[in-house]
Amino acid sequence: MVAVYGDRVITLPPEFVRATVARESDTGAAWLAGLPGIVAELLERWGCVPEGEVLHGGVGLVVPVRRAADGAPGVIKVSFPHPGNVHEPDAYTVWGGRGAVLLHERDDARYAMLLERAGASSLAEVADGDEVARVAGLLSRRLAVPAPPGLPRLWEHAASWEAELLKDAAEVPHALPGHALDAARTTAREAARSRPATMVHGDLHPRNILRAGREPWLAVDPKGLAGDPAYDGGTLLKTRTPVLLSSADPLKDAHRTLDVFAETAGLDRDRVTRWAQLLLVRALFWGHRHGFRRARGGPELDRLTGFVEWLAERLVGRTG
Repeated sequence: MVAVYGDRVITLPPEFVRATVARESDTGAAWLAGLPGIVAELLERWGCVPEGEVLHGGVGLVVPVRRAADGAPGVIKVSFPHPGNVHEPDAYTVWGGRGAVLLHERDDARYAMLLERAGASSLAEVADGDEVARVAGLLSRRLAVPAPPGLPRLWEHAASWEAELLKDAAEVPHALPGHALDAARTTAREAARSRPATMVHGDLHPRNILRAGREPWLAVDPKGLAGDPAYDGGTLLKTRTPVLLSSADPLKDAHRTLDVFAETAGLDRDRVTRWAQLLLVRALFWGHRHGFRRARGGPELDRLTGFVEWLAERLVGRTG
């Protein structure tokens, strides 16, 4: 699948095509068929020239460009139409470049944006776990600004999270002790009662933090949520589980990640830990039902789910 713009040919990455069709079936195939035309139209409308290799994330195509008017580098991102992708441009608008890439143009009907271009390397390439947690915590602090009305609120999901946990615990074979499941349910209930109107990235993991020139690091791919910023610390730990799995002392390193993040973000360590434990329990059941991106089945999936289960249980003592 290609888009032709002048003398340049833009090819959709085969891996992105395969993953989209596998996830979205016929709907995804139909969207992909129209995507080259959407890209060509946006290039024309926003006065951009494609430059370099076409990239992609889990649900979005990213085309590096130069703006013809001033030669400034940018990217055109077009995401698969899904409710989870609606509020990304709203988050960028609120932040205005503070800790995140700048939004230059948006086309909400096409789930498309023209964004500032950050660097090609991400925080995931940093080996020092303390530095990863420190950078994520500092960005979380900068992104934690008052949220406008109209954004999804974390607490709106709390009741469905608790119901989902009970359903999964009854239907999915697992060895998670009852007290660990109860701790996750308690956190969900507390989230329903706590209603801070603060911006939350919603997916603040190392691959979504890129090196940049305007600032050392900039966040990308936000969900655009309002709620407790400690949620992002839980997301960070959840996405660090493959790294922790190879650690000589994974529990110590998990605690260290939470400590450094909480300190640099200016957040209560107990709240960050509670969110981490809830998100690990939810990830455990998701993995049993659907697999993970890095392991859809077999011994590797068993290894990952077993570790997530082990860590979710041991974080309960830290939250008590």
